[in-house]
Amino acid sequence: MESIVVATGNPHKVKELIPLLQPIARNFHLQTDFFCDEAIEDGDTYLENALKKARHASAKTGLPAIADDSGLSIDALNGEPGIYSARYADKSGNSKPTEAENRQMVLQALQGLPFEQRKAHYYCAVVLVRHPKDPAPIIGMGRWNGEILMEERTAYGVGYDSIFWDRDRFRVAADIPLEVKNEISARAQATKSVVQQWLQDKALRG
Repeated sequence: MESIVVATGNPHKVKELIPLLQPIARNFHLQTDFFCDEAIEDGDTYLENALKKARHASAKTGLPAIADDSGLSIDALNGEPGIYSARYADKSGNSKPTEAENRQMVLQALQGLPFEQRKAHYYCAVVLVRHPKDPAPIIGMGRWNGEILMEERTAYGVGYDSIFWDRDRFRVAADIPLEVKNEISARAQATKSVVQQWLQDKALRG
């Protein structure tokens, strides 16, 4: 592809996504370069919301578009916060809480629960559409397993990274370097799957 629009204005997502997407396009544009209104994320799954965002961005720009939707799922909370990860602490439905407020809400919900019962998973769906009505979008899914700590380990990190423990690397996600995170995160897994499928499709088409 000559150009593709990335359906986000989130700089943290951009840092993760664009290096991974280099094999499929020459030029990358953020949706905020073209428009400000965001797609309505009223789906019941990460995949539904990602697809809504990708189609919205493609319709607005006339370009192929790629979008993702992700969140944290905690077994002991029946999958919460899930698709509501970015607004978990919002009980009114009228405001967007800070990331710190969301993390505190999770820690409060798990209060008193031992570490071995704090299994959690980052999930991500990435969708690429060639045009707004693409009947066969390319879909990638990713999952990163870990546990939720008893308290925050660092004063930095995006989302829930400062309380998400990667047991394999014995580190909190916030302390994992970006180059490593771009190999193991749910978003990285899903994006790489989309890129691989795109390249395979391109080879078949000649």
